[in-house]
Amino acid sequence: MKRTGLALIAAALAASPALARPDYTPREAVEIANAAWTRDAVLYQINTRQFTSEGTFKAAQAQLPRLAAMGVDIIWLMPIHPIGEANRKGSLGSPYAVRDYRAVNPELGSEADFRAFVNEAHRLGLKVILDWVANHSAYDNPLTLSHPEWYTRTPEGALMSPQGTDWSDVADFDYSQPALRQYMTESLAYWVREFGIDGYRCDVAGYVPTDFWETARGELNAIKPVFMLAEWEQRDLHTRAFDATYGWGWKEAMQRLVKSGEGAGPIRGYYAGQQETWPHAAMRMVYTENHDQNSWDGVAAEIYGPAYEAAIALSFTGSGLPLVYNGQEADNDRQLKFFERDPIVWREGRHAALFAKLIALKTASPALHNGRFGAAMIEVPTSQSADVYAFTRGPAGARVFAVFNLSPRPHRITFDKARHHGTYTNALSGETTTFAGNETLDLPAWGYRIFTETR
Repeated sequence: MKRTGLALIAAALAASPALARPDYTPREAVEIANAAWTRDAVLYQINTRQFTSEGTFKAAQAQLPRLAAMGVDIIWLMPIHPIGEANRKGSLGSPYAVRDYRAVNPELGSEADFRAFVNEAHRLGLKVILDWVANHSAYDNPLTLSHPEWYTRTPEGALMSPQGTDWSDVADFDYSQPALRQYMTESLAYWVREFGIDGYRCDVAGYVPTDFWETARGELNAIKPVFMLAEWEQRDLHTRAFDATYGWGWKEAMQRLVKSGEGAGPIRGYYAGQQETWPHAAMRMVYTENHDQNSWDGVAAEIYGPAYEAAIALSFTGSGLPLVYNGQEADNDRQLKFFERDPIVWREGRHAALFAKLIALKTASPALHNGRFGAAMIEVPTSQSADVYAFTRGPAGARVFAVFNLSPRPHRITFDKARHHGTYTNALSGETTTFAGNETLDLPAWGYRIFTETR
């Protein structure tokens, strides 16, 4: 008996896996496992040159107990390597112009000093990551002579800086060279294996091929679980290479709404895009200041003005991995110089207590944890949604409820849904509040409230 056409098709499918029905089961976009200690981590960036009056590892080490008490978890050190002299910018040069990837800048101290810094950080429960410059080196890095084939060349055959930049003090690497990839990966492994550091912040990570980072991550994880932060904003970096990427879109949205006074729209759009297009497990670093943009009384005050505290608070309560830049807690009053010595003047800043409370809140609230460990943001509509952004995070009984007036206009707010109903404690003042319907909330311009649910 002849088989029907359908039977023939079924038989062909069964005999040929290539023609089999595709698997529609969702796959995890992030394949790497995050170290357990990244769950509620808060980053603290140190510019060692400016962090203390001495500008050394020894002097910075003396401040580690204060940072541990503040509640931060991961210390990010700007590049610690010897700095190139050829084409140097300023009298001391940029720490991102690396002359030797396996040595310590003697201006900051010795290898023994650095080892002591890492050991003391670990004793206090802190992790240490290094800033790594894989895309380019100083023009007088010995690699330019021993391995000239590792560098990108102009049409005339000369070393060249990365295209489209003003980085005249650095020469661009050519990552089509397998030996360069091996050298750079082994250099990354060196600091993890020999000094026990806990990972890297990777400078202009998108300028380096993603497959290099994926291979390097595997090599590092074979030594110990590490944390990797990419200075880039690209989803596929999270697949097999990086725990975290820069949330530049968050900073841009905040700066736009402050400058324009248009209300909450830009930040609502950022969070919507984050939830719709980025994997939930992807940690996105959010910040108000870093080494490219710093000083409370200067740049930050100009950009954020009276919205500065609200921006800081939102960076800790919205989805994201928050960063504190050295000197923020002391209300550093100027933009730090980059190529010269310019030590922070330490004092008790008016925002020090706010940082400590927000860090404690993030640590104590699983809903606010990072990436895969935290909860999604659920918007709570209000009567002033054009200006006000309100949301909850976490399951009933363990929610964080936050309300931000992201405008220069004061508002009396009512709530349109019951998504937030419950009894809460004001996370910053300690007062108890119940939301059961028909409540109003008065917020000044740029005002905010953060509540934690009371069982």
